[in-house]
Amino acid sequence: MDKIVILGTGKAHVTECYNSCFALCDGEECLLVDGGGGNGILIALKKADICWQQIHNIFVTHEHIDHLFGVIWAIRLISFEMLSKKYDGDLQIFCNTEVYDRIIAICQMTLQSKMFSLFGTRIFLHRINDGETRQIMNYEITFFDIHSSAALQFGFSAKLTDGQKLTILGDERFDPACVNYVYGSDWLLSDAYCLDSESCIFHPNAIHHSTVKDACQAAQLLHVKNLILWHTEDTHIYERKNLYEAEGQQYFSGNLYVPNDLDIIEL
Repeated sequence: MDKIVILGTGKAHVTECYNSCFALCDGEECLLVDGGGGNGILIALKKADICWQQIHNIFVTHEHIDHLFGVIWAIRLISFEMLSKKYDGDLQIFCNTEVYDRIIAICQMTLQSKMFSLFGTRIFLHRINDGETRQIMNYEITFFDIHSSAALQFGFSAKLTDGQKLTILGDERFDPACVNYVYGSDWLLSDAYCLDSESCIFHPNAIHHSTVKDACQAAQLLHVKNLILWHTEDTHIYERKNLYEAEGQQYFSGNLYVPNDLDIIEL
């Protein structure tokens, strides 16, 4: 059965949880989606009981450090395992052209030359385009530009092994230009930066993010069946689930999930 392992649920500056990233797993293999902001990805994967040998594919939504830097740590560890002959196969990384350039530059500056030499031989970066479809693991994945005004950012829509449609919007609010990719999703992962009642505190609209109300209203109009809210603030970390569900259920009639770090959602 396909499942999502939520490795982190928080926005950039959180301290009570890890930055937003997850693994989409089909049993044996896992697609890592973003890596959070640092080597906390190593801890998260260990706690989730996901070993590096299960990860041969990574997708990076955009260049912001709370999504990209954990991927650099993943590349460092996997390249070390490759050189130690403890990692079979190759690593495929999918990203937009801006992220591609950042990964090359950061790895060239920070990795040992023997690790960086694996690029192009066992570590492969793939530039993705808006509307492009690729077969990754058992999934048919279509990438799309989310039309961010902050940084070039892509989400994706995946056809799961049982035919369900899973969509991730990246970490920004839904843009109507993406309607064809999102409409009718069985599962949708959406940014929910804060409660709508606390917009005056967090000012999500000014930084391209959604409130719980925004995300739930959009999902309702898009006929989404199951909505997962993440990329949140952490001032309500222990009450977050109850508070977000209480607000969200006023605007969304489907199944609403407000996961904590390391939660597993069976799809």
